[in-house]
Amino acid sequence: MNNKNKIYIAGCGGMLGEAFYKVFGKDYDLKCTDIDVNEKWLSSLDFRDYDIYKKDVQEFQPDYLIHLGAHTDLEYCETNQNDAYITNTLAVENAVYIANELDIPIVYISTAGIFDGRQDTYDDWDQPNPLGHYARSKYAGEIFVEKKCYRHLICRAGWMMGGGPLKDKKFIQKIMSQIKSGKKELFVVNDKLGTPTYTHDFAQNVKLLIEKKFWGLYNMVCSGITGRYEVTLELIKVLGKENEIKITPVQSDYWKKEYFARRPNSERLMNRKLDLRGLNVMRDWRVCLEEYIKNYYQGYLD
Repeated sequence: MNNKNKIYIAGCGGMLGEAFYKVFGKDYDLKCTDIDVNEKWLSSLDFRDYDIYKKDVQEFQPDYLIHLGAHTDLEYCETNQNDAYITNTLAVENAVYIANELDIPIVYISTAGIFDGRQDTYDDWDQPNPLGHYARSKYAGEIFVEKKCYRHLICRAGWMMGGGPLKDKKFIQKIMSQIKSGKKELFVVNDKLGTPTYTHDFAQNVKLLIEKKFWGLYNMVCSGITGRYEVTLELIKVLGKENEIKITPVQSDYWKKEYFARRPNSERLMNRKLDLRGLNVMRDWRVCLEEYIKNYYQGYLD
């Protein structure tokens, strides 16, 4: 007889979903869904369709609902605003209605990008002030979860890394793909500050909070505040290519055509609440970066 608790994970086809599947799959009975069925352990579901989402979750009868999926491309959200709010805000409201009807906790993933960057660092109690439609749509989801669902976890991630070449659509993969294409000089912004977040550490920390039943809102990023330029230098060091590739620092305006959406100058989060509770298992970003490259990029540059 299977006595494992059951978790329904919506929007599980991306880089974070892959880590959640691996971390939670050992101890829980999972149902993982996504609009893009790119793994054998995924089934098809568009969580923007409330009736279909509700029916699928209710049939599974989970003990927890984890809502992962979102549009995370800032430029897409600026040019497709309605879709951004349907996917990043209204779908989260759908999840809250479903969780409340089943009387189960909900886990929602937010972002460091909801702050305006005027401060150097932000803890769990600093006031968000989103700059663009991606950040605004994500913060609106935060507010709804916090107000409408009694047992909730809102976990704010930083610069996400994980999933490898097939799933990572973020900074590390963008740099790795440039290196793979033969680039010998990389132009990297040095005026954007933040904190990398390894998907596996993030999933482990979410799991710990669920099992401790410490509901609420938590910043959840790797330790060691940094910037894009420093991350790239460390990546090149991990790859052993310091003498092969030149890293040239540039201002954000250098990439303004490709990345025109407003971004805060600082997205540096501090895990103050996790630290105060003694529940911070997020490791230093350099350790996580090295592990990530070792585990996911073997042979990629060959």
